[in-house]
Amino acid sequence: MADRETEIIAKITSGVAGLNARAWDRLAVGDPFLSHAFLSALEDSGSVGPGTGWTPAPILVEDDAGHLVAAAPAYLKTHSQGEYVFDHGWAEAWAQAGGEYYPKLQVAVPFTPVPGPRLLGSRPQQLLTAIEAVTVQNVMSSAHITFIDQGGVAECERRGWLIRDGIQYHWFNRDYSSFDDFLATLTSRKRKALRRERAAACEGLTFRSLRGSEIGPAEWDAMWAFYQDTGSRKWGQPYLTREFFDLVGRRMGNAALLFLAYRGSTPIAGALNFVGLDALYGRYWGCSEEVPFLHFELCYYQAVDWACRHGLACVQAGAQGEHKVARGYEPVITRSAHFIPNRGFRDAVAAFLEAEREGVSAEVEWLRRDLPYRSSTSE
Repeated sequence: MADRETEIIAKITSGVAGLNARAWDRLAVGDPFLSHAFLSALEDSGSVGPGTGWTPAPILVEDDAGHLVAAAPAYLKTHSQGEYVFDHGWAEAWAQAGGEYYPKLQVAVPFTPVPGPRLLGSRPQQLLTAIEAVTVQNVMSSAHITFIDQGGVAECERRGWLIRDGIQYHWFNRDYSSFDDFLATLTSRKRKALRRERAAACEGLTFRSLRGSEIGPAEWDAMWAFYQDTGSRKWGQPYLTREFFDLVGRRMGNAALLFLAYRGSTPIAGALNFVGLDALYGRYWGCSEEVPFLHFELCYYQAVDWACRHGLACVQAGAQGEHKVARGYEPVITRSAHFIPNRGFRDAVAAFLEAEREGVSAEVEWLRRDLPYRSSTSE
């Protein structure tokens, strides 16, 4: 399709893996999850693609010389798994009205509830035009852009897309150079509680942080086993294949950071993180032995400690988890954008989102009152 006013050409391709990595990464602006390495690892490992319900369909915008100027990581979805913005109720309502909700168009990083840009490059309005056209021309129920940044939200609002609010918990580094600096900002009761938790989690264990090439086949084997156990319990079947972890190790270099807990010489738990330009992202965790507070130690405290020592501005430890508030992680609003062509269905969803948004706002206000800091240093 073409936008006649600007001589811009938009098209859909069958995946990111076949695209020029340098051209794609120029648009991804250093986000590890939007990188060609990460998205192509999902495709090449079979974590997305045939049989997964995630069919890669990235939408590209090129100028008249054929140069890539904008892109969106898009997928045709036949279910609503692995998105972390739940629309199962919408699907049921659409089906009860006699419609087919799936396939839908999803602009997202699969299995990754990390906020960031989704309309990459310099032509967001052309990308949105293309997304809308694909949805309407293929008689799909809807298009969704999940965990979109505020700039993308503004672009979507210009076109009348519906905006949905959610909550995550992020830790912010306020010029701390060590974990003790962070502890010093907490109330005495919370500070003592965190120290007790860390002492209980660390008793009899040793910990290692491994980055990039320091992570060898044995460590990836261990992390895969931990991830598989957690995924089986959470989702019934893990989303990512074993090959994905190998590809991440080979392709993403120092963006991969692994925390491991050992009993003797045997790893019993692990947490895989990704290092961004100014943030540490906690993604996958698992264990082979239940130890009190070990999840908090590996996923929250080790991450905060590492971020302090390396000068990162924040830690994002994934979706959900009100228990993070007591450990210094603050509630933040995340957003998604939704295009629904059917007017009646759109109006019903809009009414739902308005009520939901009021509830989210009230919950954030309530959660912020429970932050463990000695004084209100929250942003």
